[in-house]
Amino acid sequence: MNGATEKLRHELQAAQSTIAGLQSQIEQGQAGRQLATQELEENRSALLFMLEDLENARKKIEQSYKEWMDALDAMRDPMFMHDKEFRILRCNKAYQQCAGKPFKQIVGQPYYEIFPKTGAPLDCCMRSMENPQTYAEEEVIADDAIYRTRTFVVHGESDAYLYSVHVMEDITEHRRAEDERKQAEIALKHANRALATMSVVNRSLVYVGDESKLLQAICQAIVEQRGYRMAWVGYRQHDENSSIKIMAHAGHEEGYLDAARITWAESEPGMLPSGRAIRNGATHLCQDIARDPAYLPWHGEALKRGYLSSIALPLVNDEVFGVLTVYAEEANAFTPGEVELLEEMAGDLAFGVRSLHIRHERDLAVEQNRRQLVQMQNNLEDTVRAMAAMLEMRDPYTAGHQARVADLAAAIARQIGLSDDQAHAIHLAGVVHDLGKIQVPAEILSKPGRLIDIEYSLIQTHPQAGYDILKDINFPWPIAQMVLQHHERLDGSGYPQGLKGEQIMLEARILCVADVVEAISAHRPYRPGLGIEVAFEEIARNRGVLYDPQVVDACLALFREQNYRFA
Repeated sequence: MNGATEKLRHELQAAQSTIAGLQSQIEQGQAGRQLATQELEENRSALLFMLEDLENARKKIEQSYKEWMDALDAMRDPMFMHDKEFRILRCNKAYQQCAGKPFKQIVGQPYYEIFPKTGAPLDCCMRSMENPQTYAEEEVIADDAIYRTRTFVVHGESDAYLYSVHVMEDITEHRRAEDERKQAEIALKHANRALATMSVVNRSLVYVGDESKLLQAICQAIVEQRGYRMAWVGYRQHDENSSIKIMAHAGHEEGYLDAARITWAESEPGMLPSGRAIRNGATHLCQDIARDPAYLPWHGEALKRGYLSSIALPLVNDEVFGVLTVYAEEANAFTPGEVELLEEMAGDLAFGVRSLHIRHERDLAVEQNRRQLVQMQNNLEDTVRAMAAMLEMRDPYTAGHQARVADLAAAIARQIGLSDDQAHAIHLAGVVHDLGKIQVPAEILSKPGRLIDIEYSLIQTHPQAGYDILKDINFPWPIAQMVLQHHERLDGSGYPQGLKGEQIMLEARILCVADVVEAISAHRPYRPGLGIEVAFEEIARNRGVLYDPQVVDACLALFREQNYRFA
């Protein structure tokens, strides 16, 4: 019994142990399942992120591809890419239009079977694949058009062949233009003399400023460049004989013009082409002088000098004022093209003569206006000087101050490289820089003692007062502004506006230094002159603080190196 009980007890303990083990395994399994579930959820989230990244990357690739293809499609020249077996990989819309097929029917096909149809790869394609360091080009004819194709080889890593690119440029129009150009060159050779003549004529019209020289240059060009026997220009005269005054001639004239006694009258001498051209304003042509009845009285003189044909061209500016007449040493020398050229030259000559007359009249008017302007400016400056003299009459103690400041300021301006015109303007401003003192009571200006604050305040108003007097005078320079700013200082301590540095115009900075040097060195009602060295010490000590360094250096150089002295 006891033995059975003990056995049961052991079996019970074993069962309990087994149950405990199973319970532990169940608990571990539950924990593992929870961990697995957690890991699965985490992997699922990571996978979703990866899928999202892959989708974004796919969209970017698609966008880049679209942009790349849009760029290729924007090209007007056909372009395609092929692999090592010459099969088309990509092509733009221009290529598809030339091929007459959609992309799906083109891709994967050998390009030489699509466009251009050559039966075999192009030589430039083979050369580029053999020598991939550069590109090759070739001209091909396709569908009655001429294309220049350029081939480029593209490599990847380790110089592995990827594909070749062909860019085809339609040069049909270029070739046609080149053919036309060659034909034009042939025509140009026949027109060389004409162009040479026109070149000389145009240069004469542009550069010759004398009327008689211009007319002579035109006649000379016609004879020397065109090979004519003789050319002359005559002006219509309104005298009793209706004569034509010979202005210029070139070539084999040999007294013919005097012998012919050419006129534009309704008479036998006026029946020559020159007279008729003046009368009716039209070109008159004689292709065979020996057989023209109108030339009968002058046959002998004309033929003796080798004149076999002639043309007379009217010179017109509002009305006919002259004639250009040309003689050739062969009959029928004046072709329609030749007549057109000579008529153009006659028109240019008339225009040139008119331009010279207008230029001469303009020059006279400009000179007259210049003289009037100089006179007005002189009168204006004389008036200003008179105003300055009136001020000095009110203030005898500072008599000559403005003139000395003006002279020194102009000298400084020239020393620092300003133009004579700028120096003159500064001198004029110096003459009137204290003009505003005319509104300051004379007893303050001539007061022998120190000024009280209110009196000094009145003195400080003179730049503004001077500006107000001068501002409405139409000077060609900013005189009023120079006067307004001549008491300003670089550090802003001046008056009336407290301007600083570059806010103060250079001319006023020059007047400032000249004014200080003259004021310190000269006598004043309230003190004797302190001397020029004291003035130099003042501007040197405050160089860059109150006074412009460049102006100070120029002033000191004038006195110490060039022996400048106040008059």
